[in-house]
Amino acid sequence: MSIPLFTSTGTKKGTMDLPSAFTGKVNTALMHQALVMQQSNRRSPIAHVKNRGEVVGSTKKLFQQKGTGRARRGPVRSPLLRGGGKTFGPRNTVNFVKDMPKGMRRAALASSLAWQVKRECVIALENYGDETKTKTFVNLLKKLPVELGRRILVVADGAHRALMLSGRNVPGVKVIDCQYLNVEDVTVSKHVIFLVDAIEKIQNTLTKDRMTEKEEVV
Repeated sequence: MSIPLFTSTGTKKGTMDLPSAFTGKVNTALMHQALVMQQSNRRSPIAHVKNRGEVVGSTKKLFQQKGTGRARRGPVRSPLLRGGGKTFGPRNTVNFVKDMPKGMRRAALASSLAWQVKRECVIALENYGDETKTKTFVNLLKKLPVELGRRILVVADGAHRALMLSGRNVPGVKVIDCQYLNVEDVTVSKHVIFLVDAIEKIQNTLTKDRMTEKEEVV
């Protein structure tokens, strides 16, 4: 499978054949599991209510147990009374952390890449210059087959300073190092732009993991 290849000036140079890591099967269930894990691990528990042991108030029994004809009543901190503690309310001690085996995480990433390739939302960029200028970067995007204003993910082959500084002020555009590529950024993007060297690095990473797993099995 091939994708369009463009030069740093936005001119179409031809097509580029993708490696095996970008052309595998799409496993939507695995992608969903990885996406939920990533979002859950980023979640910060903020909502918190006090239980009956944390509410400020007297622990004295309001009235005697028998003889009044009324219902049995404990202290004012009871959840049944206004101003008392809350029962089964949200707590900031809840743990939302999830985990997945490394092989499953890599497989989910490969599946998300293959999904975007089949949707024809992936293009390759031969290289990018060292000029740090947002206007130059926007002019390049206008020449590429992408929709400005939609989410566009640009995957660099490392800490590309000029590319990251040029694209950080463009709405909807995110520039990311290929070693930090993840399922969420890939799946939520309308267009994905890869630098050629980034494709090679991603292929080497995913292939290396598969080879390591096979060696461990043997």
